[in-house]
Amino acid sequence: MKQLFSSKITVAILLLLLVFMTGVVGFHFFSDYSWIDAFYMTVITVTTVGYGEVMPLSPQEKIFVSLLIISSIFIVGYAISVITEYILSKNIGSLRQKKVQKKLESMHGHIIVCGYGRNGKQAVQKLAAYNRPFVIIEKDEEIIERFSDEKNLFILGNAIEDEVLLKAGIERAATLICATPNDADNLFIVLSARQMNKNLKIISRASEETSYKKLKLGGADNVIMPDKIGGDHMASLVVVPDLVEFLDNLTVSGQQDSINVEQIPFEKMCPHGREQAIKDLDVRKKTGCSIIGYRGPKGEYIVNPEPSLILQKNSKLILIGRPEQIESLKREYGV
Repeated sequence: MKQLFSSKITVAILLLLLVFMTGVVGFHFFSDYSWIDAFYMTVITVTTVGYGEVMPLSPQEKIFVSLLIISSIFIVGYAISVITEYILSKNIGSLRQKKVQKKLESMHGHIIVCGYGRNGKQAVQKLAAYNRPFVIIEKDEEIIERFSDEKNLFILGNAIEDEVLLKAGIERAATLICATPNDADNLFIVLSARQMNKNLKIISRASEETSYKKLKLGGADNVIMPDKIGGDHMASLVVVPDLVEFLDNLTVSGQQDSINVEQIPFEKMCPHGREQAIKDLDVRKKTGCSIIGYRGPKGEYIVNPEPSLILQKNSKLILIGRPEQIESLKREYGV
C-alpha cells in the first residue's frame, strides 16, 4: 500500500512539474516573456486564479494557454485526489490502530496470532467460532486493509520486534500462535515471547523437521507441521477413509449432522470445588454428551475413563456430542 501511494504521488509530482515547466518554457520562448513573467503567467494559468495577462495574447498564444489550462485542470485534480487519499488513509490507519490499542488495554487472557496467512486465517476462524478473544499481528499493510473489520483486531508490525509483542499485550495474554511461514521468524518470536511471559502457552508452526526441536527448545509448548499433517491425512484417506471422515466431522461446528468435541475444566464441572467421580456428574443424562477423555492435573491423558474415576482439581473432561448436545452442555455448565 505504501509503495502504491508512493508511486502515485511520484507520478503526480512529475506531471505537475512537467505542466509547470511546459508553461514557463512556452511563455518564455513562444511569447517572448522574461523568465519572471513566464513564471507568473504559468502560475496564474495553472491555478486559474483569473488575474490579467502581462501582455495581450495573440490567437496562437490563446490556443497555447487554453491547452495549458485544460491539461493543468486534469493534472492538478489528479494530484489533489492522490494526496487527499494518502492523507485520509494515514488518518484512518492511525485511528484504527488507536482503537485497537484501546481495546487491547482492557483484554486479559487473550490469544495473539502472529501472521495472517493460510494457517493464521484458519486459526482465527476457529477462535472466532469459539468466541475466544484474539489479536492478529501482521506486517503486510495491504492484508490489514483487506481483512480488517469490527471482529478482527490487527496490529501493524513485525512480531519479531519486542515492541510489537508488547503492543499486543503479550504480558497479559494466555496463548501465542506463531503462524508465520518463516521458521526462523517463528523461533525468534517464541524466544522473545517466552522471556516476556513465562506462563504463556505457545503454539508454533514449522515447515522443516529440523525446526521442530529448535522451537521446542526455544519454549514452544506445541509445534505443528501443516505439510506433514497434510501428507499423513491424504495417506490416511487411502488406508482408513471412513475413520478419517468421522474424525474430520469431530471438528466441524454448526452443521446438524456433525459431531462436536468440547473440553470442560474441573472448575465448571464441579463449581463447589469438591472432587467427585464421573458417574456422580450424570453428564450423559443432563446434556446427552458422552465423556471420551480425561486430562489430569499433571497433563496425563486417559481415553474413555472409567465412571469411577475421581475428577481432580486442575483437570479437564473431554466430551463428544452433536451440536445441540454441545450447546446444552455449555448452558448446563456455563461454558
